[in-house]
Amino acid sequence: MRALPSSLNRIAERVEARLDTLLHAETERWADLDPSLEQPMSAMRRLVLSGGKRLRPAFCHWGFVGSGGNPEDSAVVDAGAALELLHTFALIHDDVMDGSPLRRGLHTVHRSFETRHAAEGWRGEGRRFGEGVAILVGDLAFVYADQLLGDAPRAAWDVFTELRLEVNVGQYLDLVGTAQGGTVPGEAGVEQARRIGQYKSGKYTIERPLHLGAALAGRLDDMAGPLSAFGAPLGEAFQLRDDLLGAFGDTAVTGKPVGEDLREGRPTALFAHAAGSADGAAAKLLADRFGASDLTDAEVAELQDVLEETGARRKVEAAVDRLVAEALAAIDHAPVLPEARAELAELACYVASRDH
Repeated sequence: MRALPSSLNRIAERVEARLDTLLHAETERWADLDPSLEQPMSAMRRLVLSGGKRLRPAFCHWGFVGSGGNPEDSAVVDAGAALELLHTFALIHDDVMDGSPLRRGLHTVHRSFETRHAAEGWRGEGRRFGEGVAILVGDLAFVYADQLLGDAPRAAWDVFTELRLEVNVGQYLDLVGTAQGGTVPGEAGVEQARRIGQYKSGKYTIERPLHLGAALAGRLDDMAGPLSAFGAPLGEAFQLRDDLLGAFGDTAVTGKPVGEDLREGRPTALFAHAAGSADGAAAKLLADRFGASDLTDAEVAELQDVLEETGARRKVEAAVDRLVAEALAAIDHAPVLPEARAELAELACYVASRDH
């Protein structure tokens, strides 16, 4: 795995300081109104500050600097913090929809409050209470994201609005694809997975943050095309890498259960490739056990073997390499400042090889 780009840490430090200041003050403000409000606010703050790669702020930063923005401008820090809070909203709601127990090695928000409900002996159904609190905590993160964007120019708000619409549309496509039993096999399924990944993850992780940075610098009109030529294929590579980690990732590194996507039956290109090539016992295993919430560790290993033996893993890894090469060629010719070009190329290589 390629080392974490040094600029990612520098950008993350500024963004995290901004988030910490905001959420510390807001936690105190609402706890003064009612002590019970400290718990949900602290849950949001804990998740926001529990790690994460801060890729979205980094792409926003270099889109801004590459378009002529001052790297010390606090506006791009606020925009990066807004992207992280929007990401927090998406993670919390995604965990509720998926019933996930872990996030970044910690209990998910809904699971934490379900546990608290049981420990306190409160009335009603613990699961519904936990999920209800998590939805509200996610909504709070969504509102604070808007607050941080503040006085950004209209072009930046338009990008941010489109980003928010896209991630929700992508999430629905993922939900319905999972409910329908994964994807159809073969190339049709690969295209379906591509569309889901593009809207659920790729655009809002890379392409739109780049556009947001350019909009903050007042250069969206002339920079949107070149930045999309880089960001769109890289966003697709990012999601494909996520799919590989969802099927083969190490819990100790990813902070999520091993084989989580296999238990959830996610409509991924990995599954589409495998289902299009598998026959005999492998095809039956995919049909019967892919997406089963009670998958044993042994069955996860068997499904992983199918993904290997059908060539699905190899095809997805090759697609990642091809898409990153396309992105690197695009940024090499993009009209961005040289410092930003070098940093974006380094980020692209990191995105393709990360292990969490």
